[in-house]
Amino acid sequence: YLFNSYYNSLGSRVNRADRGTLSRPPLADVYRYRTYVDEHMATLLSQLSELPTAAAELIELGLHHEQQHQELLATDIKYILSTNPLAPAYLRSEQLAGGKAQGPAADFASPGAAARPAAWLPVPGGIYSVGHQAEGFSFDNELPVHEVLVAPFELQNRLVTNAEFLQFVEAGGYRQFQFWLGEGWDLVNREGWAAPLYWSQNAEGQWLRYGPTGLEPLNPAAPASHISFYEADAYAQWAGARLPTEAEWEIAARHFGATPQGGNWLETNYFDPQPVAADADPTQCHQLLGDCWEWTYSAYHPYPGYQRAAGALGEYNGKFMLNQLVLRGGSCATPESHIRLTYRNFFHADKRWQFTGVRLAR
Repeated sequence: YLFNSYYNSLGSRVNRADRGTLSRPPLADVYRYRTYVDEHMATLLSQLSELPTAAAELIELGLHHEQQHQELLATDIKYILSTNPLAPAYLRSEQLAGGKAQGPAADFASPGAAARPAAWLPVPGGIYSVGHQAEGFSFDNELPVHEVLVAPFELQNRLVTNAEFLQFVEAGGYRQFQFWLGEGWDLVNREGWAAPLYWSQNAEGQWLRYGPTGLEPLNPAAPASHISFYEADAYAQWAGARLPTEAEWEIAARHFGATPQGGNWLETNYFDPQPVAADADPTQCHQLLGDCWEWTYSAYHPYPGYQRAAGALGEYNGKFMLNQLVLRGGSCATPESHIRLTYRNFFHADKRWQFTGVRLAR
C-alpha cells in the first residue's frame, strides 16, 4: 500500500499528492527494504536472457520509472526544505560541480555575469515526422510516429534568464491581468504570487533565490526556473512572443542536432540550472536538453493512433492525458541516460516545484 500511488488495478493506494508526507516506515526499515529489492533485482537481471520478452520489457520500464523518481527526490527534497524559515542548505558548496561543465561544453558563465542577448533562430516549415523513431526504449506516450504540418517559425537560442524574467516582475507583470490566462490570473490573486517560486527580497531590496546552498543572490545569467505554465505564458505575452508547441520543439531539436552530451544533468552535480557557456555559438540552439524542462503550448493528449496498454500498464501514462501541458528537454535533475528528443513530460499548468523554464518562439 505505501509503495503504490499509481495503480488502481492493484487495489487501495496512497494518494499521489500525499506520498511525500509519509513518515513511516522508519529509515532503517526503508534501507532494509531497499537492500532486499536491490539484491532480488540483481538476481533477476542476471537471468535476463532466460526471461520471457514481456518480463524483460516490464523490468526495463521499471528501471526508467526509477529514474523518474530520482528526479522527483531531488526536487522534493528542495521543496520540503524550502518551507523551513531558516532556508537550510541541503548541499555543501564543495559537493557541487566546479566551474566547468562535464563533457564538451565550455565554462559556464561566471555567477553574476550578464548573459548574451538571446538570438532568434529560424526553422523551416513543412511536413515532419514526430514521435520516437530510433531503436531502444521509449514510453508509450511517445508513439506512434505521425506526421505534422508546421508553418515556418523562430525559436530563441537559449532559455529565458533570471535577469529577463526579473524585468517582467519589476515591470508589474504579476499585477497586470492583460498578460494572464483567466485561470492563471485567478491563481496569482488567490495565492499572492509576485515572483517565481523560491525568489525573495531581503531588507535591502536585493533579490535572492533558494538553492542547494540555501539563500543565494539571484544569478542574472542563469535560466529562470520553477516557473508555472501560467507564468511562462504571461511572460511570453509580455515579451511579445509565445511558447512553442511540442511539435515545434521536437522539430527544432532535430533541426539543430541537439544531443544530451555536455548538458547540465543530475550527474553534472550542479543541482541547479546554469548559464549558457560564455563562448557559446549564437547561431546554435543551446539548453534544449538539460537545465530546465521547457513548457510548450500543447495539451498532453494521446498521439493519433495511440492505444492504451491492457492491465496495470495502461495506467502508467494513458489515464493522465487530460488537463495537463507537455514539457520537453529534461532538467538539471534528470539522469542523462533518461532523456530523448521525443520524451513527453507533463504537468498541470499551476505546478512549479520542478525545474521548469521558458523558451520563446514566434
